[in-house]
Amino acid sequence: MKRYVKNVLILIYVMYKGDGILMKQSYYLFKSGRIQRKDNTLEIVYKDNSKKSIPIERVNDIYIMTEFDFNTSLLNFLGQKGILVHYYNYYGFYTGTFCPKEQLVSGKLLIKQVEAYTNREKRLEIAKAFIDAASYNIYRNLVYYKNRGKNLEQYMKEIESLRKQIQKCTDVQELMGIEGNIRKTYYSSWNEIINQDIAFEKRVKNPPDNAINSLISYVNSIIYTRVLSEIYKTQLNPTISYLHEPSERRFSLCLDVAEIFKPIIADRLIFSMLNRNQITEKDFEEGLNFLYIKDGARKDILKELDKKLLTTINHKTLGREVSYEYLIRLELYKLIKYLLEDIPYEGFKMWW
Repeated sequence: MKRYVKNVLILIYVMYKGDGILMKQSYYLFKSGRIQRKDNTLEIVYKDNSKKSIPIERVNDIYIMTEFDFNTSLLNFLGQKGILVHYYNYYGFYTGTFCPKEQLVSGKLLIKQVEAYTNREKRLEIAKAFIDAASYNIYRNLVYYKNRGKNLEQYMKEIESLRKQIQKCTDVQELMGIEGNIRKTYYSSWNEIINQDIAFEKRVKNPPDNAINSLISYVNSIIYTRVLSEIYKTQLNPTISYLHEPSERRFSLCLDVAEIFKPIIADRLIFSMLNRNQITEKDFEEGLNFLYIKDGARKDILKELDKKLLTTINHKTLGREVSYEYLIRLELYKLIKYLLEDIPYEGFKMWW
């Protein structure tokens, strides 16, 4: 049975363990000002000179969603404490992350990560596991909405057929082609799933050209950064990936792992908020030939997303309640076990 944790702080939504002990939490900063170190706390000084202090022990990561001033002293402090800072621009697009020096370093695991990437068979095996799990979770979304009266049988049949080709792929490029076709079919079903009359013909990323594409880009970027924050808490190197090609300008392992969780967390959130009219086309504005999400709607999305991440499920293997957010960490541990101990890796598949 799912459990929901209520939000109780102004800037962020507090994360509690089942026994009521306060855990570290994400802070979203929407109001411009300056963030600085004050003794062993973070102090936010807003433009109107009002202040807010945040105990450093509470901070998991920080999302700066507007213009903020800070200095190298703050970055040194955050680096010492292992706190990531994710930056978004005026339009709500992710621009980058301040990532402290790695605290959990394992030369052995790094070698194993590289070996798995350079070994054609192992890389393909891991990449297939990512796509198999991601496409299964996509299919489960369609099952969920079909059971609620949506006409999705044709899309389900197409995706079933495409999923059968995953294990037949002989290289990653071919696998990416199958993944692209699955997503194309999946996105075609969104007009059936979403109750609002918002035209959505295809996925457009750079830049998003309509309200749905803007929502997908924004929520997916949050999932990407959450995965990055979780990877930082392990000994995995976020630049060495298996499905997406490693790149100098991105943490590509985050893209790999996020594929599994986007249908479970991001897509379900988008469907829910649109179908409940929590988000409508009034929450978007045109700018520079694309649509961006207004501040108020972005805050509402983050509020609902954190609620979702704090929702717990009874884990079939562990036999206890775990949060959606912790499922990401468990996925990373499974990948580590495969790399170090050759324990077969299977991506997370939802059963509800």
